[in-house]
Amino acid sequence: MKIDNTDKKILNLLQQDGRVSASHIATELDISIPTVTDRIKKLQDSGIINGIHAVLDPKPLGLDVAAIITLISESSIHYKEITKAAEEAPEVLQCLATTGKGSHMLFVVTLNSSTLEELLRKIQNWPGVIRTETQIILSDYKMIQKITDLTTI
Repeated sequence: MKIDNTDKKILNLLQQDGRVSASHIATELDISIPTVTDRIKKLQDSGIINGIHAVLDPKPLGLDVAAIITLISESSIHYKEITKAAEEAPEVLQCLATTGKGSHMLFVVTLNSSTLEELLRKIQNWPGVIRTETQIILSDYKMIQKITDLTTI
């Protein structure tokens, strides 16, 4: 789907506040509410908008350990099995296929170091995983889900 400048402006407003009303967007962009809702529906149907959800801070919820786990796998034939296992693991918030030292990187959140250790044991038994390397996240200084001002690209 090709998007125009109006679509980009709608996306910028939704990135700032996922709960922004269609009427507010319509007023901001000087277009009708049905135009806004039609465009948002098309952006959702095309996969450009993957969802609108709350971003939670895990610490106040008792999830004290966040980590990045690099998976070193024996070959790419296990990619589908690895990604399926990652999708099924509730502690895995993000799974990325990567180049470089590992085949995949996982962003995980667990209750404590014991539950992280338990998760690592499970991951090390996933098909094709030879070993893992784990970096525990000490502080989170910047974590945004917003892409730059889309009207500039």
